[in-house]
Amino acid sequence: MDANFPAASPLHVAVIMDGNGRWAAARNLPRSLGHREGVKAVRRIVECAPDLGVGVLTLFAFSVDNWRRPRHEVGVIMELMAEYLRSETDRCVEEGVRVTVLGCTQGIAPALQAAVREAQARTAHGKTLWLRVAFNYSSRDAILSAAARFRRDRDRSRAAFSRLLAQNGEHIAPDVDLLIRTGGEKRLSDFLLWEAAYAELHFTDVMWPEFGAEDLKCALNDFRGRERRFGTVGRAAVGANEAVPAGALAWLE
Repeated sequence: MDANFPAASPLHVAVIMDGNGRWAAARNLPRSLGHREGVKAVRRIVECAPDLGVGVLTLFAFSVDNWRRPRHEVGVIMELMAEYLRSETDRCVEEGVRVTVLGCTQGIAPALQAAVREAQARTAHGKTLWLRVAFNYSSRDAILSAAARFRRDRDRSRAAFSRLLAQNGEHIAPDVDLLIRTGGEKRLSDFLLWEAAYAELHFTDVMWPEFGAEDLKCALNDFRGRERRFGTVGRAAVGANEAVPAGALAWLE
């Protein structure tokens, strides 16, 4: 399918934005400048995503394990997050972009906490794109927290568990359709492990500061050329003349 034509229904695309530091190091620049260029890439992708058929965009900005990085670098990332939220909230309101932040906001600077609250409140009615930023986030921590509450929940379904994973009272996001990682690494790094159970994975060598609309189109073209089976057999395996009996897969529902 041509990437210029949006999907029949909006997609949930998740991105591990990797390569800021290595992009800067390759140019003999401070790592902080790589993160600043990475913010520009976020703006580009948020702007082009809706026209490419993306309805939910989840970006991995900072993990719980990233606190192990040098103090100065962590400080820069915190400042950039607050700066981004303050500077982009008006634009998000105008463009209909709803912003929510995943992860634990306790322990981060009060100014950043305030920026998160303001961005979420002011953009709450956005319908064009749901931008979810995973910040101070760990998928394993989220699953552990949900599992503790799940023991007290009478509804033991997967849907019920997904509701418990939703944080800050947000609505449940659909499962991830496509997960992209930039920067050449090929791992999930504790990102949306439950939500990405059947996601298609796309790894690219492009560093995040250089990632743009054409790269997203390429990833979506690749995604739309795949056959998603969700545990069943593909059409070719079933055969053109071999129909699946009615109700045979009802147990999967």
